[in-house]
Amino acid sequence: MYHIIKVILYRLWVVAMFILFSSIIVFWFYGSTIGAIVFMLGFSGILYNAQDLLLYYPNDPPDSRAFVLHPSNYKLPYESIKINSKDGVKIHIFLIMQQDNSNIVPTMIFFHGNAGNMGQRLANVSGFYHKLNINILMLEYRGYGLSEGSPSEQGLYTDAQTAFDYLMQRSDIDRNKIFLFGRSLGGAVAIDLASRLHNRNKLWAMVIENTFTSIPDMAKIILKWRCLLWLPQIFHKNKYLSLKKIGNVVTPTLVVCGTNDALVPPPMAKELYFRCGAVCKKIAEMPGGGHDNTWTCRDYYSTIQQFLVNLPPVTKNIVPFFDSEGEPHKIVHIV
Repeated sequence: MYHIIKVILYRLWVVAMFILFSSIIVFWFYGSTIGAIVFMLGFSGILYNAQDLLLYYPNDPPDSRAFVLHPSNYKLPYESIKINSKDGVKIHIFLIMQQDNSNIVPTMIFFHGNAGNMGQRLANVSGFYHKLNINILMLEYRGYGLSEGSPSEQGLYTDAQTAFDYLMQRSDIDRNKIFLFGRSLGGAVAIDLASRLHNRNKLWAMVIENTFTSIPDMAKIILKWRCLLWLPQIFHKNKYLSLKKIGNVVTPTLVVCGTNDALVPPPMAKELYFRCGAVCKKIAEMPGGGHDNTWTCRDYYSTIQQFLVNLPPVTKNIVPFFDSEGEPHKIVHIV
């Protein structure tokens, strides 16, 4: 609670002061009842909008919006590109390509977490590049790094679709071997992209790491407010309902989980794994892995490589249909 109040006062103090003084004026002229109503409505509006400040940290560390480390610092060949999203926001990406066989190896779309920028993930990406022999498209969400705009749930989904559509237009990669990787918040973005009907027969695989079932679930765990148990989802500005969406994912899926993740409870990984609608799915626990350093675990890269190596190129997917409880009851083949 102290952290939330601190964020509100630091980032929204002008709005908070306006609501406070407005409530006092209304109280003076119209009485305590109407004054209290104005105050509660105003404070609720602040809390609703402050949810973005508690979820998205593009300025952590403080120079993250101005300085983005380039792949050349890790001796990786790359293109730095600005692409226009469907709603007109310019999004920054790095496209890191294998030099000799970029058109026959898999290509990963890398979705990072909720803080910093994609340059801070280059050590991990360098490992993917060298150990898995793949191309990597690194996406910088709107409001992060050198991308324009401000972060929002729908905005991040739009950015992910834009990045995928961009890759599908490239002729120098194997478009039958595009797979998604998402860590933490990025896992929720990957799940949303893979769950969309028009993407299901185009994606080769999905790997999600240390991601959560939903933001409302995380709020209950982190804040531990009893009132959140009964708070309707409509009051959550950011929802990221991954547990609900992953039932519609038919893309072969690997769920990676660090056993020492102190932020996202490891049991959430098992919930996502069991609910996943893919016929080909696997869960891999990394002993000792924390929320941000699971990629340093001994068997990390080999586990992902073993999962990917036997997957055939995209030809057809099995698409389950789900009832009101999220359970599959029918299977249809899409060719």
